[in-house]
Amino acid sequence: MTMADEPQGEVHRSSALDPEQLGFMCGLEVHQQLATGKLHSRQSGELYDITVDTLPEDWPRFERRLRASRGEGGAVDVAARFESKRNRTFVYAQSPNAGLIELDEQPPLALDEEALDITLTVAALLKSKPVSLIQTMRKTVVDGSNTSGFQRTSLIATDGVLETEEGTVGVDVVCLEEDSARKLDTVSTAHGQQVLYNLDRLGLPLIEIATSPDVLSPDHAKSTAKALGRVLRQTRRVRRGLGSIRQDLNVSIGAGDRVEIKGCQDLSWIPQIIRLEMARQLHFYRLANDLRSALNLPPLPPHRDLDEATVEHEVAQAVSQHLPLSLHDVSSAFSGTSSGMVAESMASGSVMMALPLKGLLGKLGKNMPDEDGAQLPRLGRELAGAAKLAGVKGIFHADELPAYGITSEEVDAVRSELALGQDDAFVLCCAPDWQATLALEAVLERARMAWHRIPQEVRNVVVKKGAPEDGTTAPMRPLPGRSRMYPETDVPPQPLSGEDWQTVLETLPMSDQERTERLASYDISTDQSDQLLARELDDVFCERVEGLPAKAWAALLLNHDEEHPETLAGILALRESGHLARDHVDGVVEAHQGRHVTPEELKAYCEKHDLAPADIGGLEDVINAIVAERLEFVKERGMGAMGPLMGVVMQAAGGADGKEVSALLRAAIQAALE
Repeated sequence: MTMADEPQGEVHRSSALDPEQLGFMCGLEVHQQLATGKLHSRQSGELYDITVDTLPEDWPRFERRLRASRGEGGAVDVAARFESKRNRTFVYAQSPNAGLIELDEQPPLALDEEALDITLTVAALLKSKPVSLIQTMRKTVVDGSNTSGFQRTSLIATDGVLETEEGTVGVDVVCLEEDSARKLDTVSTAHGQQVLYNLDRLGLPLIEIATSPDVLSPDHAKSTAKALGRVLRQTRRVRRGLGSIRQDLNVSIGAGDRVEIKGCQDLSWIPQIIRLEMARQLHFYRLANDLRSALNLPPLPPHRDLDEATVEHEVAQAVSQHLPLSLHDVSSAFSGTSSGMVAESMASGSVMMALPLKGLLGKLGKNMPDEDGAQLPRLGRELAGAAKLAGVKGIFHADELPAYGITSEEVDAVRSELALGQDDAFVLCCAPDWQATLALEAVLERARMAWHRIPQEVRNVVVKKGAPEDGTTAPMRPLPGRSRMYPETDVPPQPLSGEDWQTVLETLPMSDQERTERLASYDISTDQSDQLLARELDDVFCERVEGLPAKAWAALLLNHDEEHPETLAGILALRESGHLARDHVDGVVEAHQGRHVTPEELKAYCEKHDLAPADIGGLEDVINAIVAERLEFVKERGMGAMGPLMGVVMQAAGGADGKEVSALLRAAIQAALE
């Protein structure tokens, strides 16, 4: 689109929106955990399967309150300033792999060498240009997920290229940074919220890769994320599993502005999430112009680059006068309410606070689906999101009432007490006085933004029951600015020489094509080859396949990939040498689960439990006797007697190899039928 073109498309048909016409821009930020110890403390990278209900009592806990500080330029970052207004305390559970550095009681160590090597390898695979001096920086984070109030991050390389099916995507930066603590629970108290974190993940090394805004469409974003994942897995040194890789999406249309969307763990959801964000930005552009028209204010231009600061300032002043901060305690209107949630909250000391919103009746919207079943964007939902950031569970607004047990009489009482006109709306918040005030101040600020272009902010995907609800998002915090970064004085700068970089270039991992060709040289099936590659077991397979039957080794590895490969190889070697019957293999694997066991120990175990195959000469006699005893049955059923007789033979010849029994029994039946 040109900047003068009005954006086209219907908000309720997000799948039909035209990215090019709307001036779509998108880039990705991928965060991948590395399979190493922690970045600055040398603690192990072990993660504990812990929830708030299973948190060990003997793990020490520490309580902190964080405050925003000024960055290197003397300014307080906007996101940090916002977070500091939330009346929250943080409790940290100290896991066994969290020490004084994780508790911010000891200075950090230099970058973990293995983590740095992996990051440089990824940078080289992306054809990025390394920096000559690695300077660790502090990135202000005051949501409690870092005990220090900041995250350490180091720029490693810039200006790379990623090849995708739709074309090349630029790679702006490759960074190495610390992961945050894991949130376990949030509890509301009389004076604010208390957030509980587990420190096991804090300090794990992450590679952060940020692309240029070269993504052409929602589907291209998905293929770009897949391509980045392939590059990372090519190293065979990154973590796998849920939560080990996270994608953030930077999305805008010309009529909107940049929004960073977090929580896109499932790649299949990326196109839907982006399309709904495009529809949301389109909706609020059109709503802004409707609201401006009602107040005889200049229209919002169709592209953000056409905005004029003086005009927007004048609009902001007019809107501030139109929507003043005017909070009212309307608890008396709900003294006999039949709403269970309201009655329960007020009984515990909450008040019902009201905020009038002049001229916004009918503009807040109701929960309505688009043609694909996702929630349509609406101002009321954005206001609720702003309120929730203050810690309240939600709000009630005029467009959706009466509902939730709130009656039309109570609505009329509120409207009367606020002296509202017929076009005026209101928002209600039931919470402790201080919290309701903070929440409605945030609601008012967001309501005033409705006359402007959508705010730059960080949003997260709405997740319910562990999966995205429908691809819609909710606000998290303002988009951080440059003020959040300043140098880490406890970690000295680290030079990166040309010789170091050359070593990285000379030791790059095999490509996917090379790995496929390597596996093709072994006698395994195509399916086994594909699975070994997909599950990143090809190196383990090739390292230990010598002297073992390739197909059997691949099958054992794929069936028991969580076990120690050296133990599995030893078990298969015993089977091949005749010390272990085929049918006892799984039992031996289970008996030594999760342990490294030497070949000598395995052999002794097999001898102790008499797990060797039965003598084949004696086995043949047993089978012939069984067939002769059941000759009439064999002649009646023919080769169909195989199944029933297999069980009889296996029971009679305990420890016999099933494959050998099958071959001998088949021969015996065929001989009897001749």
